Amino acid sequence: MDQIAIKVKDISKIYKLYHKPSERLFDALGLAKKGRFPEHRALDHVSFEVKKGETVGIIGTNGSGKSTILKIITGVLSPTEGEVEIEGRISALLELGAGFNMEYTGIENVYLNGMMMGFTREEMDARMDEILRFADIGEFVNQPCRTYSSGMFVRLAFAVSINIDPEILIVDEALSVGDVFFQAKCYKKFEDFKAQGKTIIFVSHDISSVAKYCDRVILLNRGVKLSEGRPKETIDLYKKVLLNQSQNIANGQVLESAGKAGGKLWKDHYELNPDVNEYGTGEAEIIDFAIVDEYGSYTNCIQKGTVFEIRSKVLFRNDVPDPIFTYTFKTVQGTAVTGTNTMYERVGVGLARAGEVYVATFRQEMNLQGGEYLLSVSCTGYVGGEFRAYHRLYDVVGVTVISDKNTVGFYDMNSETTVRRETREESL
Repeated sequence: MDQIAIKVKDISKIYKLYHKPSERLFDALGLAKKGRFPEHRALDHVSFEVKKGETVGIIGTNGSGKSTILKIITGVLSPTEGEVEIEGRISALLELGAGFNMEYTGIENVYLNGMMMGFTREEMDARMDEILRFADIGEFVNQPCRTYSSGMFVRLAFAVSINIDPEILIVDEALSVGDVFFQAKCYKKFEDFKAQGKTIIFVSHDISSVAKYCDRVILLNRGVKLSEGRPKETIDLYKKVLLNQSQNIANGQVLESAGKAGGKLWKDHYELNPDVNEYGTGEAEIIDFAIVDEYGSYTNCIQKGTVFEIRSKVLFRNDVPDPIFTYTFKTVQGTAVTGTNTMYERVGVGLARAGEVYVATFRQEMNLQGGEYLLSVSCTGYVGGEFRAYHRLYDVVGVTVISDKNTVGFYDMNSETTVRRETREESL
């Protein structure tokens, strides 16, 4: 019988939702009536096992419970119901550097983290050269961590976590830290762990990495385990969830197709950013917008390589000459990646009169890398040579790009690639 490294048995995590801090205190003192506060189930009776030497991926949309289940496995959180059994020493790459003291030097923090993981100073001495070699931050290891760049900080934190010889490795999106060369080193270490027969739980939005490294994949959605099985079948089901092609899914089966979702407004189909940066002169108003996939469905999850549309509906309050409709994609860190507008595309409108409604549609192929992005839309223009922003919605909605093949950087050049062996005659 295969030995079990991790057994998750009927785990649920329930959070009570409070409107203000005083309600939390009131409830903690036992003064609140039972059932007064609504509850949110971050996890709902989730069970699975991970065998020793197995690499298991956990995938799902944002808010599906992936990070919550990892925090329960590592002991950061306690479950509301159920239990977890662990056989082996765990190293968790979750919140890198969470235990670092910013006033301590890098070296001091290495020892501090080692002690927190249960290692003696002598044991950390034996690992120090490898940790410093892997982090590769030079003389900065002798400086306080408050002087580090964010890149140096995560490199050192990652190096500490990855070089303590764990029996079980828990990874939550941590392989994407640092520059492309450091990421390559991280993935090489990950492959070494797998070759050594270590037990690995891997959470990532990088579906290509999940498919490449994992023996088995678990799909979570809204705290419920939807499916568990071989990577290809589970990832295919995940794509259906992300592309909004299914309304109800249970036991890995699509029960009812959502098709083109109904609703009075396009934007009602999306979870909008509650902190959207909105401003403008008020002479025009973006009254609706949409992201539409290749199937004609309203969704904010687009498969890389497919054609999709961005639509923006604008009501003009005043007469506006030559309005410009725009969209922009940003990374979650705020870097503008791509975008365009009707002026760049040489699509003129002329005079938009008060009371008129215009719909701008941008149709294109999705060539961004797989990951999370933020969409901004706006209506702008020029009056007497001066720029005017009539209405802008910055970072109004998140967009997930699903990909099973990523290249370097933000977008894919879609290179036609060939490799052939040169003949002996050609080399002479």
